[in-house]
Amino acid sequence: MYKELRDLLSDPWLTSLVTWLPLLVMSLMAWIFIEGIATELPIGVVDLDRGRASRALIRHYDVSPSLSVRTDFLDQNEGVAALRAGKIYGLVILPAGLEKETILGRPPQVTAFVNNQFLLIGKIINSALLEAQGTFTVEVEVLESISRSAPVFSMAFASALPIGSQMTPLFNIGKNYGQFLLSAIFPALWQIVMVVATVLFLASSHRRYGLSTWLGSRPLAQLFKKLVFFSFIFMAHGAIFLTAMYVWLGWPMQGSWVVLLVAQYLTVWASMAVGCLIYLITRDAARGLSMAAAYTAPALAFMGVTFPVSDMTLPARLWRTLIPISHYIEIQFTQVNYGAPFASAIPQFLALGVFGLVLVLCFILTWKIAAGDKNYVEKPA
Repeated sequence: MYKELRDLLSDPWLTSLVTWLPLLVMSLMAWIFIEGIATELPIGVVDLDRGRASRALIRHYDVSPSLSVRTDFLDQNEGVAALRAGKIYGLVILPAGLEKETILGRPPQVTAFVNNQFLLIGKIINSALLEAQGTFTVEVEVLESISRSAPVFSMAFASALPIGSQMTPLFNIGKNYGQFLLSAIFPALWQIVMVVATVLFLASSHRRYGLSTWLGSRPLAQLFKKLVFFSFIFMAHGAIFLTAMYVWLGWPMQGSWVVLLVAQYLTVWASMAVGCLIYLITRDAARGLSMAAAYTAPALAFMGVTFPVSDMTLPARLWRTLIPISHYIEIQFTQVNYGAPFASAIPQFLALGVFGLVLVLCFILTWKIAAGDKNYVEKPA
């Protein structure tokens, strides 16, 4: 272990990759998403009525924590130009005669244009507009009911909204997008570091000693020793981001820490096995890093967090099964959000265990290289 530590410290880039660099990147991600909830999104309003009803509706938009009525445009063309220029994310057009139609009981048509190219922003603005519009409509109905036939407020409210609804989130109650995204981004970055670092520390030993010389007469022991050494470092990374999310940031943790740590340990070995296989096949640092990047970079998209697995095509689902972190993230989410029993995670544990076959293949390749098999001619690193 001392020799492995000495070799690690003699390579500044590899030392950075497994010490402060992952912490820096994860801190940057946390700083970007720490706000958690998108608020005060700018929208524009074209008020063609200029009556009390239209002003009241604009106040309902502006009072929403998700929206901020930044500009009151004089005409539609001016508002559309601002929307296309990206100065606002939504544009609401209140028609002329809105107050008259409302008094007569004929619902006026309010038109809203929302830039849905920004998926999250578009979703938030659509939801906020519908909520503000619904609240305003109920208020109008209540006032009309009070003035006509139901002088008691509770009766008027029941008449305006005969069927109510209540949505109670089972987890992430505050709809915190930081909590939603960072809990997937951190593991995805973690896997990238593990696979890339595995390629680099094998390339470093290859470059420093020569692969056959480094493996010597005990090739499997040499490789296993190096993997064990780095497994402790990678486990520390995993423990750090779990502690940051569920202790320091105080996000809810419903399940078992033991189950999560065991899942992390299997994920560490699965990721190192993949990185080891990539390098032993290429035996070239540049090509190995390219393959590692192609393998790990799409992990966030294939984890099933930002895009549902049920809607993925068959090739996407097959690719997902080849990525260790996609199995780990299911265990993390079921433990953190639902406190699910261990039995529910058995399929994911078995899937991670299958990567042990990749590790066995790495040992076979290592043994053949050390034995000087002619089919595995050593290449310069």
